[in-house]
Amino acid sequence: MGREEQIEEREVLESIFPEEITDISETEFRISITLDVLEREGEEAPQFLLQVRYPQDYPDSAPHLDIIALPNAPPHPDFSVADDRDQLLESVAETAQESLGMAMVFTLVSALKESAEQLVQDRRDAAAQVQEEALLAAEREENKKFHGTPVTPETFLKWREDFLKEIEEKERREEEERLAELKKAKVKEPVKLTGRQLWERGLAGKGDEGDEDDGVPTEALERLQVEAS
Repeated sequence: MGREEQIEEREVLESIFPEEITDISETEFRISITLDVLEREGEEAPQFLLQVRYPQDYPDSAPHLDIIALPNAPPHPDFSVADDRDQLLESVAETAQESLGMAMVFTLVSALKESAEQLVQDRRDAAAQVQEEALLAAEREENKKFHGTPVTPETFLKWREDFLKEIEEKERREEEERLAELKKAKVKEPVKLTGRQLWERGLAGKGDEGDEDDGVPTEALERLQVEAS
């Protein structure tokens, strides 16, 4: 009884897959499967071979299945027979058990094809998600330039410290530049003498104590500048 059902199913499969099916023996054959996925530029639709072997009591027991890569098939970025074989065969194992007692090869081919197409789509969706997250991350980084840093006591203190250092550094540079200009012009900075130094040099005037310059003779001041230089 089993052999009769196998022959009948094989004839039906011949009518469904006239160019895709190839006999290996009376109880074994291969069906070429091409996945219906969106072909991108430079890519060909993934293909593979499903090898089917009837056990003696088929369809009361499931057929033996294997997935084989087509000879010289170009590699595909989202599908690999070597990597995906076990997952795909496992995906149709339950369907085979549910179909015991009935001709099931066409059902298994359809389920396997659908599972492989979903696998490809899942990988493409995952890649698109990664790309989208990368774009969003780049956009967030770009937006930070316009939103600035939130002000907190810690960030304010850090800003104040950096600001004071910047001012101090600026003043230091300006002083160095001013002294460099004086040196270049061969002019030394005026020497400021204390009241005691003025008295000892006979330059202290008798004017009001609050106005030190009023009591210093003009000639004495000129002499002082010459000595200082």
